[in-house]
Amino acid sequence: MTSKLKLLVATGAVTAAMLGANPAFAAGTTAGDAITNNVTVNYQVGGVSQTAETDSDTFTVDRKLDLTVSEANGAAQSVTPGQTAGAPNPAFLTYTVTNDSNDVVDFELSAAQQTTGTATPFSGTDDFDVTGLLIFVESGATPGYQPAEDTATFIDELAEDANATVYVVGNIPLGLATGDAAGITLTADIKEGATGGSLGGDYTVSATNTEDGTVNAANIDNVFVNASASDTDNFVISAANVSVVKSSSVLWDPVNGSTNPKSIPGAVIEYCIAVTNATGSATATSVSISDDISALDLSFYATAPGTGPATIPAANGVRSALACDGTGTNADAGTLAEAGGVITGDLGDVAAGVTETLLFRATVD
Repeated sequence: MTSKLKLLVATGAVTAAMLGANPAFAAGTTAGDAITNNVTVNYQVGGVSQTAETDSDTFTVDRKLDLTVSEANGAAQSVTPGQTAGAPNPAFLTYTVTNDSNDVVDFELSAAQQTTGTATPFSGTDDFDVTGLLIFVESGATPGYQPAEDTATFIDELAEDANATVYVVGNIPLGLATGDAAGITLTADIKEGATGGSLGGDYTVSATNTEDGTVNAANIDNVFVNASASDTDNFVISAANVSVVKSSSVLWDPVNGSTNPKSIPGAVIEYCIAVTNATGSATATSVSISDDISALDLSFYATAPGTGPATIPAANGVRSALACDGTGTNADAGTLAEAGGVITGDLGDVAAGVTETLLFRATVD
């Protein structure tokens, strides 16, 4: 002990004040911030207050590198076979990347398919691969993936405690069934920030503590909690399950009329095209039908003959119904027509568990 400190101990008149804005262990303090701790020692000699002794210590807060990646919706993303990455109805998954570091950083992004047969997060097992996978960061201008707006492929200069929305987009193959799933894993890797407009390089973890008591960025050590993180989301198929049955019946012939008619030349045949969408399927939309009889020994029955038995069927053209007996009304049926022996008709939407029909008449040549 020095004589001064011996006297302090003897008199018992020591007072110490620790001055500083933040304790050294404060979570979230920005890397590079200087924390200065001041101390004052007051003492007396012979009951007389002496000039106080002061000192201070300054160190630089090191960089803690950490992140979180999570799928954003808590459920699989419903898509249809043939849906693409482009407008107007792009197929995409949504993730959130959070910067849990205490500094501004960049993030490199990558996406990978799950292996077929492995479990997907929300629906069974992985059944198919999505083609043309691309990754884009939301610009913030419009929520939800916007192909014209969201064009960045990495996260640039994400502030501490901030998050960014990331979309993984792709093309869904045709020929898939309802419930088929595809898992996609998004991975984010921390890169150096403060580069502005370009993806930063890798942070270097110091082998030794570089703190030397001066205040400058060179004294910042890098400590990885996590260098990268990932999460998996999945597409799940919602498909229509459409089947079609075509049948015919003889309505009239020129010998028997409508009593037990036969399919002889001149007979009137009614065709029924019944379209059924299975229960539990997605609605089949814009259902259109084309039936070409131009190469057959049939003529479209658009106009009834001017003369003939009273039992001859009225000209019916093409009509739409819910059953082959012509009953029921299909409210959203579109234009029904014939040209050059090709009969066309639109049934509109066919919901799950529903059958809708297209009926037309022809005569046997």
